[in-house]
Amino acid sequence: MTKVLDKQTQNFKLTKEQELLQRTIKEIANEKFKEKAKEIDKSHKFPRENFKLLSELGITGLTIPEEYGGSGLDTISYAIVIEELAKVCATTSVIMSVHLSLCSKPITKYGSNELKNKYLNKLATGEYLGAFCLSEPGNGSDAQAMLTKAEDKGEHYILNGTKAWITNGGEADIYIVTAQSTPVEELTRQNLPKHKGVSVFIVEKNMPGVSFGKLEDKLGIRASATCQFILDNVKVPKENLLGKEGEGFKIALSTLDDGRIGIAAQALGIAEAAYDLAQSYAKSREAFGKKIISFQAIQFMLTELATEIEAGKLLIYQAASLCDKKEKFTRHAAEAKLFCSELASRAGNIAVQILGGYGYTTEYNAERYLRDAKITEIYEGTSEIQRIVIAENIIKELTA
Repeated sequence: MTKVLDKQTQNFKLTKEQELLQRTIKEIANEKFKEKAKEIDKSHKFPRENFKLLSELGITGLTIPEEYGGSGLDTISYAIVIEELAKVCATTSVIMSVHLSLCSKPITKYGSNELKNKYLNKLATGEYLGAFCLSEPGNGSDAQAMLTKAEDKGEHYILNGTKAWITNGGEADIYIVTAQSTPVEELTRQNLPKHKGVSVFIVEKNMPGVSFGKLEDKLGIRASATCQFILDNVKVPKENLLGKEGEGFKIALSTLDDGRIGIAAQALGIAEAAYDLAQSYAKSREAFGKKIISFQAIQFMLTELATEIEAGKLLIYQAASLCDKKEKFTRHAAEAKLFCSELASRAGNIAVQILGGYGYTTEYNAERYLRDAKITEIYEGTSEIQRIVIAENIIKELTA
């Protein structure tokens, strides 16, 4: 056990380049996105102008390799950007997280040279916005129960089915789509599990047969455009297969590992925003003739949050570092996502509690932080799924 801990313990002091990136994003987010965050929460209006500005800054290509028009930065840099955006606008942070991790990353990792040349430059420049389609209306966390089908027609595939809860749905230009490409009956005949017949495809928004359901009216991240993605006899070129046939479930799980680092960073940013608001209010609010920050009950709440925020940051950086070193990080990404998402909900709840009646109104942002936080415990794998992932990996390590 000591060897394992020694191997994974690292100094996560940010480099000068990472510190500069952090300062830049913090300044831009506070100057350009902060006031708008409350407005788009009320209007549900997708903040296309935020995405455009981030594309002009090169953020839409942050982790895309330089040879395809991106900056080729590391995963810690990516986590820093998502965290800083989430402190100000959780909606903008998840738009960017999905674009970079769930869409651009699998193309970078599994795409042919033709697919990389065709899509990555446009994703890097922000000409294209990306999305990811795994969940369906009836399968929830049971992704293997997907009903979307891909039928091989020789030169192309025909895709039919409905995907649900698609972030950037209707706004994105390209969609990473999982579908059953080998009939279940054939898999059963070969005594193979259903997930062995799943493949992944790149589907463009303007392909005939693609349509979208109504925008979901959500509790939080209300302007992020979430809807169903509907495929009705969509003709997808053979070259738009990502990886090989039957590798889709492996690709999807690998992609979610990357995505969970982003959602953990988003959750951490929300937690930090809630903490900053709570401690600032506690320093100015008086009760019984004293600032309420002098009360031990308030001090303990803030102390616990401050400690957990530092712990969450280290969990994220460890997962990101292992990812960049191409070491196994599935467990670490799940730990970071589980810890930070539940921390975000606690932080939002504590901020509302410390602000009291004001925390329950839209005059302050505490209630928005609480609403935005909850989804981080659900999407890209619920907290219950994270616990299963962590447990499975611990058992593997103990029995290896």
